[in-house]
Amino acid sequence: MPPTDRIRDHAGQGATTVAAHRARRRLRADRARQLADLLRRQLLTDGFGSGTLPHESLLATDYRTSRNTVREALDLLRSEGLVDRLPGVGTVVVARKYPHGLDRLMGLAETLHEHGRVTNEVRTAGPVSAPAPVADRLHVPPGADVLYIERLRRLNGLPLSLDLTYIPLDLGTALLGADLENTDVFRLLESITGRPLGHADITLEAVNADAHSAAVLEAPRGAAVLMVERLTHLADGRPVDLEFIRFRGDRISMSGLLHRTA
Repeated sequence: MPPTDRIRDHAGQGATTVAAHRARRRLRADRARQLADLLRRQLLTDGFGSGTLPHESLLATDYRTSRNTVREALDLLRSEGLVDRLPGVGTVVVARKYPHGLDRLMGLAETLHEHGRVTNEVRTAGPVSAPAPVADRLHVPPGADVLYIERLRRLNGLPLSLDLTYIPLDLGTALLGADLENTDVFRLLESITGRPLGHADITLEAVNADAHSAAVLEAPRGAAVLMVERLTHLADGRPVDLEFIRFRGDRISMSGLLHRTA
């Protein structure tokens, strides 16, 4: 075989080896991500009651995978701040996410009452001229005053969400004298109007925390937060509460029960 052909043949074998190595790495990364999803679910549902995950070798056996894949999966969970590695102990749960149901229309304190006490730091509360999108959604005249409330909401003292709320001023004026620090706005609205809330339109998306939100939530700048936009109506259909809620993504998980209808 001519020298040039041998060189080409050797180069071709090298390229094949590199491609195969990259394919194995991608496959292991895929499996690690799949395993991390399964373990995360157990973390969120207190599946590891002792607070310590099984040994890597046991996890590898249980999930029929390699220890390297298990290590990569645990590294993913560690990067999310859910677990940590302690010498002589193993992998332990260091944080948890609190479940927020999407099946019922409830305030945060009502939703999380089993997990501790929700308190509100009222950062701003007062009338503002309604921006056009706010006026449109609350069915008030463009430029009309609405009540604007900004609250940092904590669960057991830990920052959980930053809530920006707009309420028609005929209802909002009564809220200014209410206990906004310890009471859900939902409960206050029902008390003021004497009518129950009916339904809410809700949108969820992940956004990067801006500098202000990150500082208030004590989260890294640019960290992903769960953005919830919710427009709540009274039972008669009147829109009364437009909220933009930024949840710390590492402390909350959304869940719901969906039915398929014909």
